[in-house]
Amino acid sequence: METVITGTYNLNEEEEKKVILREYRALLRVLKQHIKKGDKALLRRAFEIAADAHKDMRRKSGEPYILHPLAVAKIVVEEIGLGVTSAICALLHDVVEDTETTLEDISREFGTNYAKIIDGLTKISNVVDLKADTTVQAENFRKILLTLADDPRVILIKLGDRLHNMRTLESMSREKQLKISSETTYIYSPLAHRLGLYEIKSEFEDLALKYTQPEVYWEISQGLKETKRERTRYINEFIKPIKEELQNEELQVEIYGRPKAIHSIWNKMRTKHVAFEEVYDLFAIRIILNSAPEREKEDCWKVYSIVTNFYKPSPERLRDWISVPKGNGYEALHTTVMGPGGRWVEVQIRSSRMNEIAEKGLAAHWKYKEGMPSAQESKLDSWLQHLRDILNNPDTDTLDFLQDFKLDLFTEEIYIYTPKGEMRVLPKGATALDFAFDIHSELGARCIGAKVNYRLVPLSHEIKSGDQVEIITSSKQKPSEDWLSFVTTAKAKSRIKYYLKEEKRKIGEDGKEILQRKLDHMGLPMSPQNLQELCLHYKKPSLLDLYYGIAVGSVDLKDLKEFSISGDKMIHPVKEVKLDSKHLLSEETVKKPAKGAELIIFGESSDKILYKLAQCCQPIPGDDVFGFITTGEGLKIHRTDCPNAAQLLSHYGHRVVKTKWAKNKEISFLSGVRLVGLDDVGVIQKITNVISADLKMNMRSLSIDSHDGVFEGTIMVYVHDRDELDHLCQRLAALEGINTVERLEAQEQ
Repeated sequence: METVITGTYNLNEEEEKKVILREYRALLRVLKQHIKKGDKALLRRAFEIAADAHKDMRRKSGEPYILHPLAVAKIVVEEIGLGVTSAICALLHDVVEDTETTLEDISREFGTNYAKIIDGLTKISNVVDLKADTTVQAENFRKILLTLADDPRVILIKLGDRLHNMRTLESMSREKQLKISSETTYIYSPLAHRLGLYEIKSEFEDLALKYTQPEVYWEISQGLKETKRERTRYINEFIKPIKEELQNEELQVEIYGRPKAIHSIWNKMRTKHVAFEEVYDLFAIRIILNSAPEREKEDCWKVYSIVTNFYKPSPERLRDWISVPKGNGYEALHTTVMGPGGRWVEVQIRSSRMNEIAEKGLAAHWKYKEGMPSAQESKLDSWLQHLRDILNNPDTDTLDFLQDFKLDLFTEEIYIYTPKGEMRVLPKGATALDFAFDIHSELGARCIGAKVNYRLVPLSHEIKSGDQVEIITSSKQKPSEDWLSFVTTAKAKSRIKYYLKEEKRKIGEDGKEILQRKLDHMGLPMSPQNLQELCLHYKKPSLLDLYYGIAVGSVDLKDLKEFSISGDKMIHPVKEVKLDSKHLLSEETVKKPAKGAELIIFGESSDKILYKLAQCCQPIPGDDVFGFITTGEGLKIHRTDCPNAAQLLSHYGHRVVKTKWAKNKEISFLSGVRLVGLDDVGVIQKITNVISADLKMNMRSLSIDSHDGVFEGTIMVYVHDRDELDHLCQRLAALEGINTVERLEAQEQ
């Protein structure tokens, strides 16, 4: 809930009323084909309640708050494809949480169905509270996923709410922008992907990039603007012969080229180590057929045949999601062909029904469900059912599950067959053991091996699409810790952890009895406070670990005599608590700067607080950074584009400290540069001349690996700040024979 007014908003009351009314009418227009008798009055009532409830509230931009629910309702209908019920719930989604209105009021006014959805939205509205600890955040994520399994409309409205928040993030503080963007990439973007909302998923990623790495975002969007005319010309040239042939065949089609999302271009630049100019597939051609459902598969293949008559396809880039749709219902035929001028072009072929499913995902999937064969509809439904089963198990560790679940959301799928020919869908990289757990938890727990295409393989064997797999079991088999290192699915990981915990619990019972006897002998009760003191002393994260340690002998109870006793309470030995000044401070002892204050790194105020520069991203002055309070190593400074940033900011927002660099030219930082170029006589001399003679930089190491006339090199140099590093990159790139120069990412070092 935002009530602080910032920005340059300056409408008077009369103008505001006009804007609100205009937005309400726009919502009615997009709902036109959904409205049945009586709906208009309900919608009007919901709008009035929301407008009245939020009448004194403002957003950070200064706008009346009611514009937010109106915008969310419009997104939910127009971009997600839901109907009147969802629009009403979107209008009321903040009412219960932010105002005096109760769920009972909603239920009386609109009925229990509406109240249930709004209750779901209220539960997940503060999904990640800035002040909440990890477990609270994890439980909130669990609530999100449970509501998804119960009534998917809740999560779809929540995605609409998040999309509008991302679109209006401009007026938020930098800290909030980072936090909300990271949360979006961490959970909402994968969810939108899994629910088939590709447009929304792309927009989430683009907007998150805009706020986490503004320079990158601006550079790519500028590049797209500058190449727009040339792209349009190329697309028209590519389409022309195909269009003529399709008209001859009397196929009704719509063809257009669309630029790739900024985030996916950035991904390609980063993974393939290429500059923007070198990314060839900046766009995809989409061909949408207006075919009857019984002819659409045949027509799509006919279009494929026509396209490949003109342009040669890349055989390994054919994706047939028409015969076997993706788990989220997505159907299409993708191929990459060699277009004019030697450029690879991606072509996507789908019918208008498939296109609606591709753009509206889950909502369209339910709309078409009645007429679909059960095998296709069941994939998404069974995924939701599987989600429900895992989340309803009280022993699921939510934070662990969230990590594993995220992997499931984004991975490519493979199709595996049982001995009887039944098909199962698994994420790419799944092993024989994942397959066993996918069929049944008990089958996984008892699995000792598998036969893949009649050949015996170990549990860790990675299965490929099209394999036929038979699982071999033994009643003596038990899950072991090392299984976790090679399973990839969330289901397998959560079940293995559950079985291991059960095993630990059984052994822990003995430890509990030993401790009970020891405490009885000392005349002390097994009170929560005493047990907490023991966990603290033995550095055990939970009681189960304490009991297990006692049972297996890794916890020595002789230490108990060092505790002092006050009544029936044990008091921790004092010598354990003293903090050695040499040690870095833990989270409890680090005093966070006052809210709104910034920690200045390498400045005068930094002497009062100990911190380290994170190894995972190796920040240097000039990088956009944030401070993060760790539990064991004091404060760590990370770059905002660090591979771990999204997880840290979305999970542990309460531990983030605003940070900026002091202007200090006395300290040098080790940073790395990666070079690729043509192997030529004297190339090393040219490079070292620039670094040592021209720029007078201190070089720590230089390694060059040459292969077939091309060299790859890494140079580690000491720089004062990012400007110096950028200048070095520019100077090296200007050398003859050097092809690419870029900053080394941590994982490469």
